[in-house]
Amino acid sequence: MTNSSQTPLVEVRGVTLQYKTREHLVTATYRVDFSVRKSDRFVLLGPSGCGKSTLLKAVGGYLRPIEGEIRLNGHEVIKPGPDRMMVFQEFDQLLPWKTVVQNVMFPLVTSGKHTSRSARGKALDLIAKVNLSKFADSYPHILSGGMKQRVAIARGMAMEPDVLLMDEPFAALDALTRVRMQDELLALWDETRFTVIFVTHSIPEAIKIGNRILLLSPHPGQVKAEINSVPRGQDRSTASAELEHKIHKMLFADEIEEAAHV
Repeated sequence: MTNSSQTPLVEVRGVTLQYKTREHLVTATYRVDFSVRKSDRFVLLGPSGCGKSTLLKAVGGYLRPIEGEIRLNGHEVIKPGPDRMMVFQEFDQLLPWKTVVQNVMFPLVTSGKHTSRSARGKALDLIAKVNLSKFADSYPHILSGGMKQRVAIARGMAMEPDVLLMDEPFAALDALTRVRMQDELLALWDETRFTVIFVTHSIPEAIKIGNRILLLSPHPGQVKAEINSVPRGQDRSTASAELEHKIHKMLFADEIEEAAHV
């Protein structure tokens, strides 16, 4: 449970985001509001094209709003920083010429936070937490997709960011590996209570991962609702099934209504 009296860690206020393609200026989100508190597992959920990944990149500092503002610890986000680390969907986000332990060490050493020796110790500890100790000296090309994502998570957490930003990190995995990765992420959260903003278009994944879920409408993304998920460990309960039905109805009610009038 989060403390409602806590000052928000992340505040997104009236944020409209746009980006250019070769032919168009695309409005990705329109006047989005939400706040994230310390230790939240906050999920951005919506259909493809609703701007959830663009919104995550804006929190990361990679895109400036044309309207509204994003604040972290009370300070406006204007550029990327080590207080926000991102884990992407792609498996090729690791440096292929570095071993697993070297990949996790890399941001620690280059940021000047650690010497090589202390960075290695911290990296090995995190690699153990994601169950990859046997592969610490292996190179990425021999790892499975799920293993690469574990390394990316360990690397992100090594910097002890204020918030971990995860952009559909398990979407490209097979179903069984995806479930296992969800379980491992939650086990890691149980241990360290890190703050995460997690993007997905999967309703069951949102219910399982999140303690709070922000529903975004189709393009351009606007807030439809913010709801609490079911308690931890109840993602296969009757309450979870009812919540899944409720969310599906809220997300796609407009489409159903439009179809009914065709």
